[in-house]
Amino acid sequence: MIIPQSKAELQELLDSRYKRYAKKLFLADDPIQIPHRFSKTEDIEVAGLITATIAWGNRKSILNSMNRLLNAMSNNPYEFAINFKSSDSKYLKGFVHRTFNENDCAAFIQVLKSIYSEQGGLRSVFVGAYNRNKSIADSINAYRDCFVNADIPSRTLKHTPNIIGGSAAKRLNMYLRWMVRPSTEGIDFGLWTEIPTSALLIPLDVHSGRVARTLGLLQRPQNDFKAVEELTAELRQFDANDPIKYDFALFGMGVNGEI
Repeated sequence: MIIPQSKAELQELLDSRYKRYAKKLFLADDPIQIPHRFSKTEDIEVAGLITATIAWGNRKSILNSMNRLLNAMSNNPYEFAINFKSSDSKYLKGFVHRTFNENDCAAFIQVLKSIYSEQGGLRSVFVGAYNRNKSIADSINAYRDCFVNADIPSRTLKHTPNIIGGSAAKRLNMYLRWMVRPSTEGIDFGLWTEIPTSALLIPLDVHSGRVARTLGLLQRPQNDFKAVEELTAELRQFDANDPIKYDFALFGMGVNGEI
């Protein structure tokens, strides 16, 4: 590929690759297919969050892990979470995905139960925090605080992003894209309309980071939260209302070997 030399050429490339990759076919091997199995909002939210939480490594492995976990939940993730008791941990016995094991899973579900029974649900946590200062960073911090304030193992807390410590929060920004962006392409859900798409942050990973640097969109060498803010600010120059649609372009060019 010839690297664009002007902003107009870069705009053309980003728009063309967004149109190429942001299609319903994207669901075929992407983890977002998991919450797409459900129609109830709370099931989509819960299944989506757990999927995003373990979404690192091989995508086929992520899907296999979520299939096992949903089977353990009798394919009713919200009901399983809201009615969860300590004795229900037996259904999670043996579950593991990378470093996320059955104990981490039980702790996550216990916190999700608290979020829905005491705090109005995931939407309330993320949207409520965003509305205070119109900041997605506040939403991410508020979500992490739900775990910090719960009685869970310290090792489990490592599965929630600490952006103050520099985490890029890739998986949580991806989850927010799923929940906030409209379902125009048949991919994202558009459930949390109180948060504008213009406020979302790029789910930065090794693929999108490499492509962004090659295209001159990102100068910061490490994939941390400052890099997320830098890249998102650059993408807003190409679409101020929906900069994160270019996640499809950057990720697609990366995994398909275009750059």
